Amino acid sequence: MRDPKPRSGGSGVSLTRADRARTVASVLRRQVMRGAFPGGVLPDERALIAEFDASRNTVREALGLLRDEGLVERRRGVGTVVTGRAYEHPLGELSGLAEVLQRHGVVVNEVREARVLRPPLTVARRLGLPEGGMAVYLERLRRVDGIPLSLDCTYLIPEVGEPLLARAGKTPRTLENHDVFDLIETATGMPLGSAEVSVHATVTDPATCAVLEMPAGGAILAVERLTRLADGRPADLEFLHLRGDRLTLHATLDRATRYTDPSGSSSS
Repeated sequence: MRDPKPRSGGSGVSLTRADRARTVASVLRRQVMRGAFPGGVLPDERALIAEFDASRNTVREALGLLRDEGLVERRRGVGTVVTGRAYEHPLGELSGLAEVLQRHGVVVNEVREARVLRPPLTVARRLGLPEGGMAVYLERLRRVDGIPLSLDCTYLIPEVGEPLLARAGKTPRTLENHDVFDLIETATGMPLGSAEVSVHATVTDPATCAVLEMPAGGAILAVERLTRLADGRPADLEFLHLRGDRLTLHATLDRATRYTDPSGSSSS
């Protein structure tokens, strides 16, 4: 089947087959990553052609994009099958990554480093530490059912981090079997209050690729999260490196809660 002539996007721009394939792949990618296909098998080409009103070549190109990302593969006699999926981390709740991931499988935290150190000046300032003050540093690799999903680098204020290290010294598997948020609340006897989160996507450096067992040049979601105790004090500053091909960040947003200033105008 030959591709039709390029279609107009409504603004005078002609959409190429590559444009159409990218659009199809975007929808299928989301379905694949959410486990939407029963048995892990995608609909056959004829069904996809009908669903997306696309040519066979466009559908095949879209499936090729997903194959190159390691999400699907073609198996003779079976069809296109899912070979990778992603796990959702909700941004609308203050929960640790391990708390979320344990809903999907067996979570293992590999402790790569745990020690007291002098943090970088910018980290010390974010944590409200005096210049030259010390912090506790934790670095952990998280796996779900054996698959590396994130590399977490965490700086904790001394009154939070030092009890964690002391507890880990008595029970070595403490840092492996518990989420940092749970440990913080146990150590301080105080619940966590709020967190500031920023996210950006970046190409992974070779060392991080090796730790996360990712293809060279793969993308990660770099998350910076400053968490505060209920009394407003900073507790920890985390730099999370999430595999972009295995983790998605999810939030439900309400436009009705937009900020309205005293003059009555709303701000988005």
